[in-house]
Amino acid sequence: MTEPMPLYRLADELAPPAPVLIVALEGWVDAGLAGATAMAALLEGIDTRPYARFDSEELLDQRARRPKLRIVDGINDDLEWPEVTLRVGTDAVGSGVALLTGPEPDMHWRSFSDDVAALALALDVRLMVGLGGFPAGAPHTRPVKLAATASDIGLAKQVGFIPGAIEVPAGIQAAIERACSSHGIPSIGLWARVPHYVAAMPFPAASVALLEGLASISGLVIDTDPLAEAAEEACRKVDELIAQSTEHQDMVRQLEQQIDVLEGTPVDIDERAVPSGEEIAAELERYLRGQ
Repeated sequence: MTEPMPLYRLADELAPPAPVLIVALEGWVDAGLAGATAMAALLEGIDTRPYARFDSEELLDQRARRPKLRIVDGINDDLEWPEVTLRVGTDAVGSGVALLTGPEPDMHWRSFSDDVAALALALDVRLMVGLGGFPAGAPHTRPVKLAATASDIGLAKQVGFIPGAIEVPAGIQAAIERACSSHGIPSIGLWARVPHYVAAMPFPAASVALLEGLASISGLVIDTDPLAEAAEEACRKVDELIAQSTEHQDMVRQLEQQIDVLEGTPVDIDERAVPSGEEIAAELERYLRGQ
């Protein structure tokens, strides 16, 4: 039986030593642009080169993800086509990095995930890490917490996870996690818990938390200082908006108290002011519809 052709073509680029594969594809759950901003910071801070380019004709609906047209003095000068690319490089101390960037595929998810796993095996990837954010009942005044989805409980415990069973719509990252783990590559998704009331706006503090979690679990050296400055400024702006509404101030105060209870500090909480699990779920559902 003839083997199917891969959905990618290799560039003439050497592989880095035992890289960490980092995945943040556009188009699925990413509250506060947590994963997208973290990936942008990685691309800016690490010198990377294309290692493999995926076939957009096979993977993307061009009407949903239209190319960008460049017009110069009325002349059709260029078309920039959306593309999924695997880029490689090394961090400040020479550790290998592979970054999977671009839009989430519209089609052929299983074939695409299998191809990513095959590339990971060829690159001798030591760890696969996905990045993203989801709306949560958390205040912007406290450090952003992470939740993990992982190939094994040991990895999940290193970051923390939401206990119990839940069924949710999956993004391509989940399929890549499972494809990589099926080939023996440890895989984990890092999800920033973004305050639900800022989920629709950039929230750099969530991106900083993702990068710090990535550095902790992978050993990569990552500079988060530029993003940390942006996070402080964004939080100041949220403070200014919250200060204009007594209702919003009460909500943030109650969320802070709820966090204190979860962390073992006894306080009195007005449960009416804190979003319930059903309200947060409804908020997440509205967010997903918007996506």
